[in-house]
Amino acid sequence: MTTISRHCFGDDDSESESSSFCISIIENMKEEYGLFVWPCSVILAEYVWQHKQRFHGSTVLELGAGTSLPGLVAAKLGARVTLTDDSQRLQVLDNMRKVCDLNKLNCNVQGLTWGVWDSSIFNLHPTIILGADVLYDSNVFITSYHNRSGHHLIEFLMGKWGLKCLKLLDGFSFLPSEKASLISGNIQLAEIAVI
Repeated sequence: MTTISRHCFGDDDSESESSSFCISIIENMKEEYGLFVWPCSVILAEYVWQHKQRFHGSTVLELGAGTSLPGLVAAKLGARVTLTDDSQRLQVLDNMRKVCDLNKLNCNVQGLTWGVWDSSIFNLHPTIILGADVLYDSNVFITSYHNRSGHHLIEFLMGKWGLKCLKLLDGFSFLPSEKASLISGNIQLAEIAVI
């Protein structure tokens, strides 16, 4: 079943509609993971929106983008964005291109093979790397993740890879109540750096 969901971002106290916008996402609820919007994606997209000055004019790489909501918000805010997902998931990559077209956004869409780095990746030089519900080793990384097991996996991985947490937020602490009421779980947002 294919549907189009709308995700809106705006300032409640803003009198100008020019600072508000919506992103439309083509979702397929019965297909692969990358074809519907996960709660972590909603939270990371809201974080991008609330830190819009940081993203305007930046170069953003979204890993495991799937439906690409955080990257699309960054693009709407004026970032140069590359959206990536598994190079073998052609349906997901094609959907990413369609969603960019639907929202009239010019993002680079690129397939990656996890663990294989080619020159096209090294030539990107992102200033910000985003990943909703993915873990990745990088110099600076902003991610949201769903702690499903109750174990502190993120702390273990940061120690294992020599990383430190610059910021760790409860995903619901900054999410507007009308968005928070639609999702559930123990979702956190982490800003991570190399020690």
